[in-house]
Amino acid sequence: MSAAHDAVEVIIAKRDGHELTDSQIDWVIDAYTRGEVADEQMSALAMAILLNGMEMREIARWTAAMIASGERMDFSSLSRPTSDKHSTGGVGDKITLPLAPLVAACGVAVPQLSGRGLGHTGGTLDKLESIPGWRATLSNAEMLAQLEEVGAVICAAGDGLAPADKKLYALRDVTGTVEAIPLIASSIMSKKIAEGTGSLVLDVKVGTGAFMKDEDQARELASTMVALGTDAGVHTVALLTDMSTPLGLTAGNAIEVAESVEVLAGGGPADVVELTVALAREMLAGAGVTDLDPAEVLASGRAMDTWRTMVRAQGGDPDAALPEARESHVVAAPASGTLTRLDAMAVGLAAWRLGAGRARKEDPVQAGAGVVWHARPGDTVTEGQPLFTLLTDEPARFDRALVSLEGGYEVGDDTSYAAAPLVIDRISG
Repeated sequence: MSAAHDAVEVIIAKRDGHELTDSQIDWVIDAYTRGEVADEQMSALAMAILLNGMEMREIARWTAAMIASGERMDFSSLSRPTSDKHSTGGVGDKITLPLAPLVAACGVAVPQLSGRGLGHTGGTLDKLESIPGWRATLSNAEMLAQLEEVGAVICAAGDGLAPADKKLYALRDVTGTVEAIPLIASSIMSKKIAEGTGSLVLDVKVGTGAFMKDEDQARELASTMVALGTDAGVHTVALLTDMSTPLGLTAGNAIEVAESVEVLAGGGPADVVELTVALAREMLAGAGVTDLDPAEVLASGRAMDTWRTMVRAQGGDPDAALPEARESHVVAAPASGTLTRLDAMAVGLAAWRLGAGRARKEDPVQAGAGVVWHARPGDTVTEGQPLFTLLTDEPARFDRALVSLEGGYEVGDDTSYAAAPLVIDRISG
């Protein structure tokens, strides 16, 4: 039997700016997943989509075809509603770590399928793997049992979930087509819809350290993903949040876990607490829980109890000492005054070059590597005081990290500094 379509016909249609039909989309995703459409052909199609875009109907069908390439999870047997969060990635973005146990402590199950870091953005699984014994890989049955017993799970997505996305994502990464908004939106949402969560909150970062530098583009991505989720019957909301300044006071793996535990203990940096609580409110509202204030639950210590139970359930020891880097290097403030700028990208690149991140997905990461900053924009600093502490196991990495930080911060005499709002906007269906 001859195929319904051929790859060249589909590529040419999109190259010439035409809308792809449902039949073309279904066929090309299925054929690519089975290996019938070659990588070079899918690369050409991805580039045509990047250059010519897609209509909302096409994106929705593309997403549905990616979901159909694998299994769908079902949490309907759970005794509580489900809500999940996805962040488009940033620097110092450890929010998932305190957020999942906080929402679970409020009675909503959190099935958080997370990833590993690539480039300057950290990966949630890399951070948690710095906890001795903790494991990222769970079977679907283990995940379901932990959601019922503990209320929260943070783990790696199984191979059965949207396999077309896994294959296409790797291809986009090496063909300069990562930035295509239709492909980003369908990549994220195919996994989240297949995961089976009842409601979803998207943290779409915008700024120098974010994947989306431009607010209009970030807004377009957020709106597209909210529409995809809403159409699929998932209560979906997006917050546009600032990522020009890194979150908290740390970027790395073990050091971000330590900072997350501080937040769960009722302390931690104000911006990390603010965003954790803001996202928790949205997740609870999406799951129909409106009678609890997550700020009060966080202060009560109940989220810390859930964190410890969650870590233990995945083999980790919440009381074990976290790994520490063997070497450190302090960068002193160049002058006295106010820290007026701290660039998220500069900090993220420095942490990456110290060994906290990876250049290729198969690279190892150092658990103890990263950057600690001792002041945030608006803080007063004194010439000579420690401004950054760089951490790594390999001192040869310090030079390149220091190059990354050059020009990434400013100390001035502007005492009227006012921070930009952390939450820029809220986008709902």
